[in-house]
Amino acid sequence: MSATRPRAVGYDELAALKLLALDGGLDGEVKVSCSGLADRLDASNQTASRRLQQLDDAGLVEREMVSDGQWVSITEDGKWALKREYEDYRRIFETPAGIDLTGTVTSGMGEGRHYISLPGYMEQFEDRLGYEPFLGTLNVELTDESIRARSAMEALEPVHIDGWEDDERTYGPAVCYPAVVETQDGEVYEQAHTIAPERTHHDEDQLEVIAPEKLREELELEDGDHVTVHVEETA
Repeated sequence: MSATRPRAVGYDELAALKLLALDGGLDGEVKVSCSGLADRLDASNQTASRRLQQLDDAGLVEREMVSDGQWVSITEDGKWALKREYEDYRRIFETPAGIDLTGTVTSGMGEGRHYISLPGYMEQFEDRLGYEPFLGTLNVELTDESIRARSAMEALEPVHIDGWEDDERTYGPAVCYPAVVETQDGEVYEQAHTIAPERTHHDEDQLEVIAPEKLREELELEDGDHVTVHVEETA
């Protein structure tokens, strides 16, 4: 699994990457000539060669040069880049009762464990989510595209967690959305929820996910691993 984010590439490079995928580059090596790729991109041989080099530099493809061309395969990071594009088009042409957010796993500050364990929240989790969450959250640093797309969650119906108070302080309300967590290797965990304070726009690049089990262990996740969180509407 990748421990770092792939370097950003532009739309021209993604167009070349898409053609490589259509030729079978996700399944293994494909034979590529710059002239053939140039014809399909309606570009010069030099431009096609440069785009392949940029994809290679960004870690989205691996290449082996031979006398009559090159063998090219798409890496996991390349597959991830294409998947982000796919999700954008899905949001354009489909109207699913949910939204896909992508990002990388990060280490949190440990605050989630404390708040989840508080009885005023835990009782509501058990009643409204149907389980007692593991004491901790999976923290996901969202991509720029997913940060923008996150606002679409406001159109979905959440599970409301009421605010409450004890002898020391008042605790604010929160919202949870049913979620499915998918790794870049295709492993899936279905019984999860995103959680966030009900009225906040802070740290919108960070998504927190709770589940009955420790997701890092169940999905064998480490910091820097890519995940997609499929956020759904409450049934």
